Amino acid sequence: MRAKWMLWAGLALVTACGAERAPVVPVAVQAPVKVARCLLKFPDNRAGSVARARLERDIARYVSRRPGRVVYGALDLVTGARLGHGEHEHDMITASGAKVDILAALLLQRDGRLGEGERDLAARMIRESDNSAADALWSRVGGGGAMSSFYRRIGLKETTPGPSKFWGGTNTSPADRIRLLKVLINGGKGLTAADRGMVLGLMGRVQKDQAWGVSAAARPGDRVALKNGWTPRPFIHNTWAVTSYGRVEGPGRDLLLAVQTDRQPGEGTGIQTIEGIARLIGARLDGLSPTTTRPCPTNPIA
Repeated sequence: MRAKWMLWAGLALVTACGAERAPVVPVAVQAPVKVARCLLKFPDNRAGSVARARLERDIARYVSRRPGRVVYGALDLVTGARLGHGEHEHDMITASGAKVDILAALLLQRDGRLGEGERDLAARMIRESDNSAADALWSRVGGGGAMSSFYRRIGLKETTPGPSKFWGGTNTSPADRIRLLKVLINGGKGLTAADRGMVLGLMGRVQKDQAWGVSAAARPGDRVALKNGWTPRPFIHNTWAVTSYGRVEGPGRDLLLAVQTDRQPGEGTGIQTIEGIARLIGARLDGLSPTTTRPCPTNPIA
């Protein structure tokens, strides 16, 4: 009986053990990980060359249909893209465009220390293009002789001051207008940040009826600082010289642009020509520096 009882107890134990379920261990479920695709950007030189050729052709076609002589230069400080035609022709009269030169020369000469009256004259000269204010400051800076020294100091080799008291007869080139803008933006040559800020600040607040010209290159939201010049030339077949240069700054762009015209039948014609060129450049200059993307190397060399 004892042996039989032990047999039944063993069977019960085996049955109980077999019926017990193994504990369930929970497994953490993770969301799939997104791996960013590695891409590299490279300049697309071929596409840039094609875009440049098309833009230069279209500007040349536009200019060929306009009267008088037209030259221009453009430089984007962000991309390094350059464009120009006749940009080193330095017998182009700048008229009121020389007023920026007068103020910059006076600031350099005085170490930026202008009296309240001189600051008022400077504001009127740049913002309103007041000729009487320009006469006064031209005299205070020392006239053509002092301006020649100023031009040598800041590296404008293609600019010649007007004779005697005639600051409006200053001759310059688009290339030199862009050099002047670079000095005002980047510094150096003795002009302090405060000096440069004053000049560019006034150029950025010219009165509305004088904000035409290279401003036509601006996109919505871009900031513009410019100075325009216009003058009749009665001794050259009763024509006009009309000029505009300045900075157009915005996202991904810091465009310096100068367009000069002469032998124009009227001021309005010159303005139309300048703005037509500015629009073409403003809309398409970005296309001169295109990029293409490629996947990163899968087996980089250590």
